[in-house]
Amino acid sequence: MKAIIYCRVSTNKETQETSLERQEEELIQLAERNLFEIDRIIKERASGYDLEREGILELLERVKDPQIQAVLIQDETRLGRGNAKIALLHCILKEGIKLYSISHNGELQLSESDSMVLQIVSMVEEYQRKLHNVKIKRGMKRAVQHGYRPQQNLKNLGEHSGREKMNVPIEEIDRLRKNGLTFAEIAATMRGFGFNISKATVHRRYREYIENKDE
Repeated sequence: MKAIIYCRVSTNKETQETSLERQEEELIQLAERNLFEIDRIIKERASGYDLEREGILELLERVKDPQIQAVLIQDETRLGRGNAKIALLHCILKEGIKLYSISHNGELQLSESDSMVLQIVSMVEEYQRKLHNVKIKRGMKRAVQHGYRPQQNLKNLGEHSGREKMNVPIEEIDRLRKNGLTFAEIAATMRGFGFNISKATVHRRYREYIENKDE
């Protein structure tokens, strides 16, 4: 399993250099204990309240890769402080990524208050996603009524179209993923095209596709 190590200190003071190095060393040990292959180590000096950090932006981009399964941190405050922490936790966890911390010597255990806030955020996002899906279905319905046939624009359809394995247009999934859609949003879009596919199936097929490309 691949993991990303993320280290942060709040200032550029030389006294913080030792802390940054210690974080890296301890997180490498944590990765070894949990049999993680280290994908990359991200280190930065910035305020935890700031979202415009090169390191954290790189982390958020990298966790979209299906091969990444965990992020290793000293504790949750290294990701961020205040509202920034909650926002970043949500962005990482919704990708199905597990967080491991030195403070818990294993998988991160969120506080009761943080868990409650994240549940609320997830509920709001889920309803936003449902509204998004409704708009997609409405738009597709109108398009079809006006003569548009989406199946003519998708590949992998033919004599084997009755089988789900052949029916999933993987190139279209790859294109939507590159456009920044989550797996849930891709599944919703595919259902709008008439494909009966779940988020889990989209994720599995995309991972297989990426792994086959890397071989």
